[in-house]
This record gives sequence, C-alpha cells and structure tokens, in this order.
Amino acid sequence: MLKWNIRIFVSLFLVIWTVSFSQSFEGKIIYSNSYKSKNTQYTYERWVSILGDTETFFIKGGDYRIVTNGSLMRWQLYINKDNKLYSKMANTETILWKDVSIQEDEVLSVKINKGSIRVLGYLCDEIILSCKGGVRRYYFSSKLGVDSKLFMNHRYGNWYDYLSKSNALPLKMVIENPEYIKFSTAISVVSMEVEGSDFELEDDAKLEKSRF
Repeated sequence: MLKWNIRIFVSLFLVIWTVSFSQSFEGKIIYSNSYKSKNTQYTYERWVSILGDTETFFIKGGDYRIVTNGSLMRWQLYINKDNKLYSKMANTETILWKDVSIQEDEVLSVKINKGSIRVLGYLCDEIILSCKGGVRRYYFSSKLGVDSKLFMNHRYGNWYDYLSKSNALPLKMVIENPEYIKFSTAISVVSMEVEGSDFELEDDAKLEKSRF
C-alpha cells in the first residue's frame, strides 16, 4: 500500500505546468491542498499528514521546483535539460530520479470550458482530462503564461497534455485517483526573479533511479 501511495504522490505533484504574452511567468505559486479519501483505511487527516496541506511551486523557464510540508516527501525538482524529475523523500538522503518522457496514464478525452471560475481574481478556463487513471481538472488564466514547447517531452503526470492545451500554469487543480481526490487551490501568486541555482542539484547529491 505504501509503495502505491508513493507512486500516486509522485505523479500528483506534477501533479503535480507560444502564448499571447511576450514573457512566460517566472516566480512562485503557493497552493492550499485538501483531500477526499476513497480508501476507508486512510482518513482525511492522514492524507494531510502524508501529502501535506501546502505546496510552493517555483518556475523559471523550463525548470520548476515544488516544496511541500508533507511527511512523505520534501521537494521535487524538474531539470529541463535532463528531462528528469528528482524527488527528495523525507526518510532518506538519496534523491530519486525519473525519466518523464514516459507517459504512464493514457488521456481518453479532453474538454475545455471557458470562464469557469475565479481564483485570486483571475478568471479561469477549465480543462478536463479524462484519463485511464482518473479525471484531472485544471483551472488556468492566460495571464500566468508558460511556453508549453519547453515541456513537450514531459509526458509523465500528463503534464504536457495539460500545458499543450492551456499554455498556462494552473491556479486550481482537482486530481482524482483510486485512493483519493486532491484539491489544490492557489492562495498566493508572486511574480519574481528566481535564482537559477534553485534548480540545480548539489555536486555530491546521491542519486538513484526511482522504482515508482
């Protein structure tokens, strides 16, 4: 069960990202997370403890980092030139890496709804990806644009499937899988210069290919 939960968690972080704007968004987005459990052995409080109720997402060009306050994982880092997702678990110094060119969940259909909701004052369109593994709903504004071509090889977590339709970062996500439904809603958006060093691994980092 724990191995399955880790695999779902890694995927969902990807959960957890040419536009009409001349510059892609650079900065950070803070998300508040909540969960609806579909597993009778896991309460809402347990999911919050394991996966965290807060994520901070940093992006610069084609690189991003996600920091969480959950007990299972500390952070994830996507380095574009490697096309790998690096995950730092809480119980080991080893950093796990995954080749994100491999798509593990097939998208069955895509639906777009214009002007669906407002998040932090942004009017958001909705994209619904119906996948074999569950339904993924994303709410986005083009004001938080991103160059989707930078992520065209990021197939894991259906990330490029979403970005190729939105060309923007999500302000809200509702991600469903067999274990739970995860609700992530932006509570802060800060446009800022992010240091390139934030998207680099330490020279002596111990790396290992992820089995999940």
